[in-house]
Amino acid sequence: MTEHPFRPLEFTRFDTDAMRARADELCEELTTRRSVREFSDEAVPLEVIDRCIEIAGTAPSGAHQQPWTFVVVTDPDKKRAIREAAEEEERKNYAERMSEEWLQALAPLGTNEDKPFLETAPALIVVFRQAWGERDGLRRKNYYTQESVGIALGFLIAALHHAGLATLTHTPSPMGFLEELLDRPQNERAFVLLPVGFPAAGCVVPDLERKPLDEIRLWVGPRD
Repeated sequence: MTEHPFRPLEFTRFDTDAMRARADELCEELTTRRSVREFSDEAVPLEVIDRCIEIAGTAPSGAHQQPWTFVVVTDPDKKRAIREAAEEEERKNYAERMSEEWLQALAPLGTNEDKPFLETAPALIVVFRQAWGERDGLRRKNYYTQESVGIALGFLIAALHHAGLATLTHTPSPMGFLEELLDRPQNERAFVLLPVGFPAAGCVVPDLERKPLDEIRLWVGPRD
């Protein structure tokens, strides 16, 4: 087994005031991020999407196996096919698969089986999880793929928001149609479908409140 070479860490340390300011700035920016279901069909700079995917690729992954593939779909016919397949699954979900409790949880958000944003948004990013890969000429299992791809997705959403683009995490279940429509290899499983673009004129979002810090954070140990 070949070991990775090591090199000195490149790390910038900031003073306390700078750390607070940087954390405050990022918090204020990401607080404005919202899931968007009403997209403009206006084209977006695809090089920005590429750069944001590159940022997603810097995420940590189990054993550094980087078990992700990001497929960017801009072809109108392919987007239409994805919408039709997603809506077929969603009709089954809303009619028979989802529990009453689940439907009640979704009701305040106004979601339903109609997904026009899958055609309207100028780009769809389909994130795939690689269950295994080939290394040293052999099939090798990838480890912690759910966690690794989930972290990369978080990086991607934050990067796209920072760049000035809106997103929606869409997970029609089951998602096997994405593997078929996009001709993915057997080791890849669809993880999330991410429409990307600019919000439509007059776009509205649910008036929601996020949990406050004291409700999501616990300290174990002194803070002094």
